[in-house]
Amino acid sequence: MSDKKGVDIDSDFMKSTDKNPSNIMPEKLTFDSPLQFECHPGVSCFTACCHNIKIVLTPYDILILRKRLGIPAHEFIVQYTEPTFLERTDMPGVQIKLTEDKKACPFVTPEGCTVYEDRPSACRYYPVGMADFHEGGKPEEGEDAKEEKFFFLVKEPHCKGFEEPKTWTIRDWREDQGVDVRDEMNKEWLRLIMRRKSHGFQASLADAAKRMFFMASTDLDHFRKFIFESSFLDTYEVDEETLEKIKTDDVELMFFSFKYLANTLFGAEGLSIKEEKIQAKVQEIQSRQDDSLKKAEEDYLKIKEERAKRKKEQEEALKKK
Repeated sequence: MSDKKGVDIDSDFMKSTDKNPSNIMPEKLTFDSPLQFECHPGVSCFTACCHNIKIVLTPYDILILRKRLGIPAHEFIVQYTEPTFLERTDMPGVQIKLTEDKKACPFVTPEGCTVYEDRPSACRYYPVGMADFHEGGKPEEGEDAKEEKFFFLVKEPHCKGFEEPKTWTIRDWREDQGVDVRDEMNKEWLRLIMRRKSHGFQASLADAAKRMFFMASTDLDHFRKFIFESSFLDTYEVDEETLEKIKTDDVELMFFSFKYLANTLFGAEGLSIKEEKIQAKVQEIQSRQDDSLKKAEEDYLKIKEERAKRKKEQEEALKKK
């Protein structure tokens, strides 16, 4: 969903069972809007929504799930996910790899979700999607931040949860599902995707940028090695407090990766290149320019010399006639 005022952050793109937009109810909801919905083992369609579905994973989803399973990030990615592109962009990401036989989420059983407490963000949002009118989620000057977002229902024909008598407000439902925490963890990553989406396909990301985005989004262990075992810290200014945090705290490292990606992909503020590196780059550019000028001057002198030589030969040939 979008609006002339800007680009939205739509949490619903992370989960899709049907591309038909008619499943989205044409009504803007607020935190105080009522919701009649409940999902439990007694509902006839229980776990049906865990089949034939696309569940895109956020960096925080991957972090929590692979810790739940006690495996490294790269092992989780290989075993439980498959590649996808994010929100109709060229930004690479991953989605849950469904089982080959039943096309089901690998974590679902007839009794329910085996990782329910740590389930992905998309599973928590459903059936309430969120849209944000402002690119990056920032309200315009003088505008009330509460007016920048609204909610909507995704009501699919197979879902019987809407027939249950349980009623909530949108706020209560989100709190019960732990959505507010996920919003906080996911928002900077979603802003990167929406920012890329707003640029359109006329300017594609370089392969190196895609690889960096994928690594930082899916494998924090490798991203940490990139920071501490490459020339990264020789290039960027990073204060000691931040360094100490990201050495051991994966959530802090994840937030740092978002800052790094925003800086390198879109030129956002937040990271500074060391002055000596800037000066070295300036000198390198100046040296290349000087070399180019010198080469141009040499070429000019050679052409001038060659022209003078040809002119002299022509004059001598005329004299002989």
